[in-house]
Amino acid sequence: MKRKFPGLLRGKQVALLLGGPGKERDVSLRSGAAVAGALRTAGALVTEIDVTAPDFPLPADTGLAFNIIHGTFGEDGELQTILDRRGIPYTGEGAEGSRRAFDKIATKAAFDSAGVPTSAWHAVLRGESPRLDFPYVVKAPRQGSSVGVHIVRDAAGLAPALDDCFLYGDQVLVEAFFRGRELTVGILGDRALPVVEIVPHEGFYDYEHKYTKGASDYHVPAALSDGQTRSVQAVALAAHCSLGLEVYSRVDVLLADDGRMSVLEVNTIPGMTETSLLPKAAAVAGLDFSMLCEEIAGLSFAKGLP
Repeated sequence: MKRKFPGLLRGKQVALLLGGPGKERDVSLRSGAAVAGALRTAGALVTEIDVTAPDFPLPADTGLAFNIIHGTFGEDGELQTILDRRGIPYTGEGAEGSRRAFDKIATKAAFDSAGVPTSAWHAVLRGESPRLDFPYVVKAPRQGSSVGVHIVRDAAGLAPALDDCFLYGDQVLVEAFFRGRELTVGILGDRALPVVEIVPHEGFYDYEHKYTKGASDYHVPAALSDGQTRSVQAVALAAHCSLGLEVYSRVDVLLADDGRMSVLEVNTIPGMTETSLLPKAAAVAGLDFSMLCEEIAGLSFAKGLP
């Protein structure tokens, strides 16, 4: 893949925002450690800032805030709003796109409007019951990294699943269970990266499998025909665009044996740890870790933030 922004970060003062107050803090710290090294390899002057509250400090000469805070606060539009008010350029999507992509219910509605294939779904409030037949999946709509995600196979599993999801808010997403190969596609601007297939050693690709080294196998590129690869990449890019995104993301897709697809979600600040999938796909496309970070920064500046 041809680089669009070589040398962009050389000599630039970058504030690396990591940690955050949400459930994915530990993962963000791990991502941040890896990204810090990559940014320095690209020639950036990096200040690591562990963000624990909205009034976090920034060096006076900050030329770019590189946001690697996953999930709540970092990925949901809140941090983006703060940086917009301070007039600080930052990586990734703006506040509106971040909010839309982080909310799984808003995401599903956008998919439906744009004709992006996704499982049947509806939202339930406290005291309501799902209207789908078993099995189905219940999800806390504003959490990341498979936090608050449960496959419900029978009536006995429903109450504990809903109880857990309602810990995170007053609304829960319910979607039909879709059996298929677990794939993910990184998007850089208007380019889809090689497809990755995820094969958990057991169960589904939950929080433990995502962040435990050796708990899953990854095939990059996925063992797909050329036609299947193009189709999956096209659907992933359509999902990215349906949310009005412009910078980068990682799109999770299920592929059934008969060729049907269901897009699960779009992650606007995907993991950048040693087990993370976006760097794996970028490497196959010819972008090492420091190049990937440089491309993310360049696409962010090209978007004109703020």
